[in-house]
Amino acid sequence: MSDHEVLHVKGRVLAGPEDVRDELWAVDGRVTYERPPGDGFAVLDGWVLPGLVDAHCHVGLDRHGAVDDATSEKQALTDRGAGALLLRDAGSAADTRWIDDREDLPKIIRAGRHIARTRRYIRNYAHEIEPGDLVAYVAAEARRGDGWVKLVGDWIDREAGDLTPCWPRGEVAAAIAEAHRLGARVTAHCFAEDSLRDLVEAGIDCVEHATGLTEDTIPLFAERGVAIVPTLVNIATFPHLADGGQAKFPRWSAHMRDLHARRYDTVRAAYDAGIPVFVGTDAGGSLGHGLVAEEVAELVKAGIPARDALNATAWGARRWLGRPGLEEGAPADLVVYEADPRADVRVLGAPRHVVLNGRVVA
Repeated sequence: MSDHEVLHVKGRVLAGPEDVRDELWAVDGRVTYERPPGDGFAVLDGWVLPGLVDAHCHVGLDRHGAVDDATSEKQALTDRGAGALLLRDAGSAADTRWIDDREDLPKIIRAGRHIARTRRYIRNYAHEIEPGDLVAYVAAEARRGDGWVKLVGDWIDREAGDLTPCWPRGEVAAAIAEAHRLGARVTAHCFAEDSLRDLVEAGIDCVEHATGLTEDTIPLFAERGVAIVPTLVNIATFPHLADGGQAKFPRWSAHMRDLHARRYDTVRAAYDAGIPVFVGTDAGGSLGHGLVAEEVAELVKAGIPARDALNATAWGARRWLGRPGLEEGAPADLVVYEADPRADVRVLGAPRHVVLNGRVVA
């Protein structure tokens, strides 16, 4: 016999963008639309979404590298409080598998540890390797992760004084092919323009940030169905980063400011071209967790319609990651709001209730 309380959730249950139900129940931690026997159920009322998705965050990481379990727990709890109940961990140096045994913490889909070029990424974050080792490291992370591998596609090259690609095309194509053979998808951190064509033509599945998209590469992404996770709340930090590097790397600083200045136009152009766009915050490096509502609002500010911005953190994001929403029998992971988030996404910033595995946790 389960110790889960039966919950009766009433109001407007948004099982899909247009699939609105009057009620659901959480029985034994799972969704059902059939009334269970008995009465006296705990009742929640409001507008209901499936637990939100943050498709780019880092549990177990801060600006210096791996953190202890207590800090990882605080990060996960902060995301939970914001209604983000499914996290794609886009690279972490910490082992957070213990979270999988906690029914009160968000579900995590891990991309393993970042794979970067030697001395070409944030210290203590990544496996730092040379191209000849890329296939082997991608294979290892594909086996360790939850169906994703994370590459660092570009970073500042101190000799060039600007962002440059990290990997030769041949090696990255072989590495992506090996990940696919092992059943994993591959994503890459990319700020600039120059790495994108090689990565997409090599078979990449997703690009993080994607600030370097142009009219030349947007059609290629759309044709291949390569998704982007813009992380606009992180891109907002580019001017500060540029100021810090101005004296030593003026070309890089100017480039970062330009990428920031056109960020909304870039995202809107990608959306208009049919590129799949998903919500991610890049929390856990220099940013705090719990920013999923702010990122959805940023997508709307960029010109993405509210329902599609919601889709990018709810129904569509879960489908993309291969996880259920509010279907019959799915884990009862849901968030209850005061008003219709389709009318105003700012509602996401103030959840009335958060339910995880059928239990009210916030």
